[in-house]
Amino acid sequence: MKLLTRYLAREIYASIALVFATLIMLFAFLDLIHELSVMGYGQYSLKYVLLFVLLTIPGHIYELFPVAVLVGTIFALVQMAAHSELTIYRASGASTKQMLGALCKIAIPLIILSYVSGELISPPSERMAQKLRLKVQNSTVSMQAFRSGVWVKDERNFVNVRSVLPDTSLEGINIYSFDETFHLQQIVAAEHASYIEPGKWLLSEVMETRFDKQGVTTSMVQKQEWLSALTPGIMSVMLVVPEQMSAYDLYKYAEHLKENKQKSARYEIAMWNKLIYPFALLVMMVLALPFASYQRRAGGISVMIFMGIVLGLMFHFVGRLFASLGALNDWQPLLSATAMTGVFLLLGVAMLWWVERR
Repeated sequence: MKLLTRYLAREIYASIALVFATLIMLFAFLDLIHELSVMGYGQYSLKYVLLFVLLTIPGHIYELFPVAVLVGTIFALVQMAAHSELTIYRASGASTKQMLGALCKIAIPLIILSYVSGELISPPSERMAQKLRLKVQNSTVSMQAFRSGVWVKDERNFVNVRSVLPDTSLEGINIYSFDETFHLQQIVAAEHASYIEPGKWLLSEVMETRFDKQGVTTSMVQKQEWLSALTPGIMSVMLVVPEQMSAYDLYKYAEHLKENKQKSARYEIAMWNKLIYPFALLVMMVLALPFASYQRRAGGISVMIFMGIVLGLMFHFVGRLFASLGALNDWQPLLSATAMTGVFLLLGVAMLWWVERR
């Protein structure tokens, strides 16, 4: 069985690498076409376009892992079945259970690689790509949900930020401070804010307005420190979508939202997706195993590959749709994140049962 596992691993890894190369070239080409349409803004020249596309590749690798594993495994198994190699192994006594065990061993390195890609490589690479594009285009990040900019709750303060720069410093800050009875105490307006140490920002060109029983008082200072639980990590959330963040950053930001009694469902779902996603690769291999019963009269290899691509795309897009519905309807985050993986696992088990019954 060790010989079968080594041979299967060699064939499957080679097929997955081939599928990855094809998909990455396709997605990189589509990204290039999209970025060429905005080339010329500021200093956004061709070399920065190519660098941006290069930096987004790790994110595509992570997203496409299940699709590549499913299609690559199907391709390898169908090729082996077409050459009667699997028939020989089955005739030699290799059972379906042993085949599943071999695929589980083969999946372990892929799961580790997927986790490393999603946690350590993709998030910083995506952040660097967005910062690069914003910097060379002389742009800033601004939440468009409100015309007034970004709103963040920080304990008893409501913070309004007009824009977030690529280095996560802030421009156009208004801090509204309330007492325990929710009466407005003061408004601090600053032109710029930079993070100087944990829990502390430095405000520049500050106007402070205080409200008390004696009336309203206003003062102007050039520099002022601001103590806040907000961090550049939290503000950098606006540079990348939750699906491209690490599980740790998602956890910290979701906790920040919950502490301030704000909705955190989208970030919790993305966090659970990050934790469950690598194990979806094992589910993809289980789903691919029934294709090992390929027979020439059932159709060509291209038909099997097409079925694999359809299943992989369904997993990717329907899974995202289900996560979005979960965030909109406040479904349980863990359920929203694992629903499609569970459905595909049941589908794979059902297909295996049907093949065995035949």
